[in-house]
Amino acid sequence: MIRFKFPGSQVPVYSWASDIDAAAKEQVEHLSKLPFAYDHIAIMPDCHSGYGMPIGGVLAADNVIIPNAVGVDIGCGMIAVKTTLTEVTVEQIKRIIGEARKIIPVGFNHHKERQESPVFDHVPDVEIIHIELDSARHQIGTLGSGNHFVEIQAGDDGFIWLMIHSGSRNIGKKVCDCYNEMAVGLNARWKVAVPAAWDLAYLPVDTPEAQEYLAAMEFCLRFAKANRALMMKRLKEIVFEVAGGMQQAEEICTHHNYAAWEEHYGKRVLVHRKGAIRMFKGDIGIIPGSMGTPSYIVKGLGNPDSFMSASHGAGRKMSRAEADKTISVEEADKAMRGIVYGRWNRDRKGRLDLSECPLAYKDIEEVIELELDLIRPIVKLRPLGVLKG
Repeated sequence: MIRFKFPGSQVPVYSWASDIDAAAKEQVEHLSKLPFAYDHIAIMPDCHSGYGMPIGGVLAADNVIIPNAVGVDIGCGMIAVKTTLTEVTVEQIKRIIGEARKIIPVGFNHHKERQESPVFDHVPDVEIIHIELDSARHQIGTLGSGNHFVEIQAGDDGFIWLMIHSGSRNIGKKVCDCYNEMAVGLNARWKVAVPAAWDLAYLPVDTPEAQEYLAAMEFCLRFAKANRALMMKRLKEIVFEVAGGMQQAEEICTHHNYAAWEEHYGKRVLVHRKGAIRMFKGDIGIIPGSMGTPSYIVKGLGNPDSFMSASHGAGRKMSRAEADKTISVEEADKAMRGIVYGRWNRDRKGRLDLSECPLAYKDIEEVIELELDLIRPIVKLRPLGVLKG
């Protein structure tokens, strides 16, 4: 970890990243100059540019909430299940992936019928939530697109694992966009010191707008967790039928786009983790690699320098557009050798989309090595088969 400070910054930056792209570095500088930033900014080793706040950033804010510092996919995260299986054949993996594709909608696809979930039993009295509620009932139990995935993995503990990466689907985006737009308008009216160009409009927590956003965010967190749980339930049923006799031995859940009240350095602050996981001492977390590379189950060390956080994954090393321009199909296929996966997706213009292949991401081994003062690896998971959004 290195410490540095930008000229005119409010707080210093503590970084575990070996390299930060220019756009992300500018966003880190903006964070460090926020008047309500507390103590320091923490940057995880998977850092890359996002919208307003970089992915892999941790900001402790003094009594304000920033919708863009949580992000559009509120509650995006992971669920991993250790099974009692010790082996699975290639043919079984193909069958599992094929059956999963039939019952877990991916991309922009949703369920045709409303899905049942206890998450809908307690809905906050927030207008944007109620507007999106019917759509959410059709979207729960769906994977989405981008870097979301369903994966079958072999653990170095000798067992087969199942893992899913997904978030709050469209309802999270609608909530972020709604309250970011609200914050932009209020910040302009208040003539705040934070430039609008930084895309870090904020809401003081004692305002009705902030309280509404926090309630909506909490619902999106519950929805995202329920979304992953429903997909995992159906995936386990498929694995049980195909592989026979599978039981669940352990389940781990984490989310990496959220804000939470926590105490750090003796002060209660609102910690924004965008593309970062909480790693209090003893916390068990998930740090996935990219498509086709290993993932890790880890234990938190509770390092205060990172606000007790760690990376949420490998992190992109090139943009989607750059990946499509520079990576060949042959290179992408080679990177996936030995792993069951579908054909590369095509974009709306019919061009092959290679932006999710392993070559577009940082080396997960290097990322883990950079944060060994934040986490301790427990299980290394090698991918066997993957279903992508």
